[in-house]
Amino acid sequence: MHPNAAFRWEDRAAMRAFAQEVGFGMLFLNTQDGPHVAHLPFVFLGEDRIGFHMARGNAIARYLDGAEALFVINGPDGYISPDWYSSPDQVPTWNYVAVELVGSARKMDEAELIAQSDALSYSQELKLTPKPVWTRAKMTDGLFDKMLRGIYGFEMHVTTWRSTLKLGQNKSESMREAAANGAAAAGNIAIADAMRNLPE
Repeated sequence: MHPNAAFRWEDRAAMRAFAQEVGFGMLFLNTQDGPHVAHLPFVFLGEDRIGFHMARGNAIARYLDGAEALFVINGPDGYISPDWYSSPDQVPTWNYVAVELVGSARKMDEAELIAQSDALSYSQELKLTPKPVWTRAKMTDGLFDKMLRGIYGFEMHVTTWRSTLKLGQNKSESMREAAANGAAAAGNIAIADAMRNLPE
């Protein structure tokens, strides 16, 4: 995480809401075969618990049960040109939002994997309203059970939360707004919106 205290984000509820809205991240694990990363959708199963699943053939899968891992969720990011500030003698930078979750992973049993899979799809289906929510009841009998044989589910108990909210807080409001306008004009609406809507 960024060492500048101006970019530190400590609002756990806001971090959790952000991570839940993104719903996708990168799981990092150092193994005897070297470092590995898996790109995974996830869902919160509790205040400090996330659940995810992966293909049984994923290189991380054989090492993950009982291991401590790092899960990273990224938000909007983008290059900020010095020309966009309303002040001379600035330097280029990159603004971004990121949350890091550190914790121990545990392999799920089949019932937990099914519940995690259902919770994950349901949380994403809700974002698509007014479309009716998809459920596995729409699948051909036996197909879901067959597909389950190709994946493992894991739960990660989060013991450490870290985050960076680097959105120009070290600049004046007028400079930050000018840079946000520049980012928006360059097509990066997401980072511009984040810069303009800093958490309290």
